Amino acid sequence: MSENGDVEMHDASAPRAEAAAAAAAANPKGTVIGGQSVLPWVEKYRPQKLDDLIAHHDIIATIQRFINQNKLPHTLFHGPPGTGKTSTILACAKGMYGPKFGSMVLELNASDARGIDVVREQIRTFVQARQLFSTGIKLVVLDEADSMTSAAQFALRRIMEQYSSNARFCIICNYVNKIIPALQSRCTKFRFGPLGDSDVRGRAKEIAASEQLSLTDDGLEALVTLGRGDMRRVLNIMQSCSMAFDEVSAESVYMTTGTPLPSDIDEAFSVLITDGVEEAFLKMDALRISKGYAVVDLITGLFARAKVVKWPTAALSMLMGRLADAEYRLSLGCSEKVQLGAVVGGFAEARAVLERGKGAQAAAAAAASGQQQQAQG
Repeated sequence: MSENGDVEMHDASAPRAEAAAAAAAANPKGTVIGGQSVLPWVEKYRPQKLDDLIAHHDIIATIQRFINQNKLPHTLFHGPPGTGKTSTILACAKGMYGPKFGSMVLELNASDARGIDVVREQIRTFVQARQLFSTGIKLVVLDEADSMTSAAQFALRRIMEQYSSNARFCIICNYVNKIIPALQSRCTKFRFGPLGDSDVRGRAKEIAASEQLSLTDDGLEALVTLGRGDMRRVLNIMQSCSMAFDEVSAESVYMTTGTPLPSDIDEAFSVLITDGVEEAFLKMDALRISKGYAVVDLITGLFARAKVVKWPTAALSMLMGRLADAEYRLSLGCSEKVQLGAVVGGFAEARAVLERGKGAQAAAAAAASGQQQQAQG
């Protein structure tokens, strides 16, 4: 109790806070409940050092050279999600500051705190504050900065100029065109492309071994296919599969994500290019309902399947245009059943173009044969 008679509750909770901190330090991989870790694998296996990163070695080497020469500029990391942008700057910061990381680094997710008040108050307060026992520049990490308002970005530009002597900013975004030119010109830009298939395979195998997870070869290929270079997506799918199935196979991966199986896509494609319009629509609608597939996922699979078909340019371009139109209308909230009919109609139109092309080729071949026979006669 304090001198004025009030009870100081924070003193009573201090031992519990210290115990929780000790438990977290003893178990860095997260709390275990029922024999399973509740921490998402994305965080559980986030690289802690630069050596743990599996891709973009040129970018990492450049940043490391900046750090070694004490010439780290303001940086702008952009590229698709799940490619290591946040992990790279956090690993760099932990290497730079060590145990002082918490007091020297401010990490904000700009999609949550994206207003001008955050820039003016939270960021300005952090870069203004002087550390009693720490020296060197501070680091402000703004993740998903492409969600920041224009007013907040203009305010941030001024703060970057004003406090460049004691702070550096790392702006992270998926779409660089949503960052105002004034901010882009003040940063050194690095583009993080999708991870290579070999990098994803290697990392997935390491994590499967660490989790004692049964990962089949076709399951691994399915993860690579659906991940599309996004390691975060791969890890989320792996963790979901591990909770629902004893084995991570191709079938379990597709079932977990709700993505149409390749065999179903092949069957649907065969129906669409051989059956009549009415019969094809009934079969496609039955497949959609029985398997619970979203039409947009069927369109994605059919598009990928159509790309490898050796069709004339006119038929293929018409089909892809019809698929793109249907996908766009679905994004606006149009009826799935109606747009499935549009997909069936698009295949029928492409088949008509294909038949006309074959007829023209046959007529040309017949004319050429007649000319040849006439010349011989």
